[in-house]
Formats: sequence, C-alpha cells, structure tokens
Amino acid sequence: MGSLLYFCTIPMVITEIKSRVGYVTLNHPEKRNALGPEMVNALKTEIQSHLQNPEVKVVVLKSSSQVFCAGADLSYLSKIRDFTREENLADSQNLRQLFDLIYNGDKIFVSEVVGPALAGGCGLATICDFCFASSESTFGYTESKIGFVPALVMVYLQHRISGNHLRDLLLTGRIVDGEEAIGMGLVNRLVLSGDMDAEVFDFAQGLCNSISGSSIKYIKTMLRNLPGMAMDKALDYAAETNADARKSEDCIKGIDSFLSKQKISW
Repeated sequence: MGSLLYFCTIPMVITEIKSRVGYVTLNHPEKRNALGPEMVNALKTEIQSHLQNPEVKVVVLKSSSQVFCAGADLSYLSKIRDFTREENLADSQNLRQLFDLIYNGDKIFVSEVVGPALAGGCGLATICDFCFASSESTFGYTESKIGFVPALVMVYLQHRISGNHLRDLLLTGRIVDGEEAIGMGLVNRLVLSGDMDAEVFDFAQGLCNSISGSSIKYIKTMLRNLPGMAMDKALDYAAETNADARKSEDCIKGIDSFLSKQKISW
C-alpha cells in the first residue's frame, strides 16, 4: 500500500499517514508543546481522525522539536487561578477525553519521546501502549511541586507501573532520565535520538504486518477490564471473549492461512 501525506489546518499539530502508521506530531515549540486547551483539542481531533481511519493501524505521538511536552501552559495557568469549580472540572474533563481516546482506542499507540516529557506531557507519553525514549529524554509527574495533583494520570499509571514506583514518582515529583524510566516500566525501549524515527517506524510497521487488528481490539479491551475482577468473573469474561473472537473475520482468516500453511499478512 502506498503512503499518503497530508497536513491538518491546525498548525500546532501535524498529521501524517505512512504505510498504515498514523503520526500525530506536537508542533508548538514556542510553548514547549504545552497542553493548553487549544493543544488538547487539536490532539483530540487528530487522534480521533486516525482512530476512525481504516487505513491507520498504529498511531505514533511525537514532537517536531527537542521537547516532547512540558505539561501545562504557563499563560493558561495564570487564568485558572480565577476559574470556578465548574470551569476547572470542565477543563479536567477535556484532558481526560484526550487520555481516554488513547487508552480506550482500538489501535496501538506508540509515543516517541525526545527531550522532556513532564507533568501532563509525561502522562501523554506513558499512557500509550508503548513508549520509546532517547537517552536525552526526561520524565516526571511534577504537579505536586506547584500544588497540583496528577489525578488523571494516576488512574491510568497504576496499571502500568508498580505501587512503589508510582508513589516515588507522584509523591516526590522528581524527574528521571530514560535509563531510570525504563527500569520503572515507564519506557519500553531506549533508542539513540538519531535513530528514533526509523526505529519507531520499523516497530510500528512490524505490528501493522504481523498483528491482527481484531486481536488488538479484544486484547486492549481485556487489559482495561481485567484489573480488579474476581477470578471467576474474569475467567467467565475471558471465555466469552475467546468465543466471540473465534467468530471474527480475522480469526477465520488466520485459521485458514495456518491450515493451508500460507504466510498471513495483516
């Protein structure tokens, strides 16, 4: 399949589709890609577009600069000092909608982190299914240092890293480098910054060609639903999912290919 390239009308976010890999590039370097309302809404729009596009199988989040995302927009912080509780709740729900698109999306998300990923930006990077980082990358949930609470991030992060690491990062607000982040489970792979684009594309392309889209949907749904389930309920749910998956077009195609000893390409 050929490659398609297009650019959205929102300059702070650039989108591209390359051989079934959809890119969402944060492109607001003068604000260090801060998550102000305009950036959040732009990301929501472009991620939703990739999720709805059948030509996209893997979505990559990256930055056009040497900062992945520095968290909150400082100029916007000065405004929220005077927000009502209702306005603050609406603002928080807007960010939650962005995170939910990634966490609940039926496609694989990969973050490509070069430089700082801090506060909400760290949440954006680590909520993805896979996080690739360079040795120059830094990660930190620094909200507590200015009286904020990394509340939304905490809900998602508890499913990614252990309780000890969770408490360490959230309660201290300290910043860790890529080496320490991979040891904590925040990062999946460390890559040289010069090799990052090629490494991430090769990884994403490999997933596109070797993994069933239907399987991705079932697996991501189960990963969200299983934590906290009682054993009997979890096994009932697993059996039902298994039965449903066996009737999917992808599974039937996979069985036919396996029985005929033909290599399958998704």
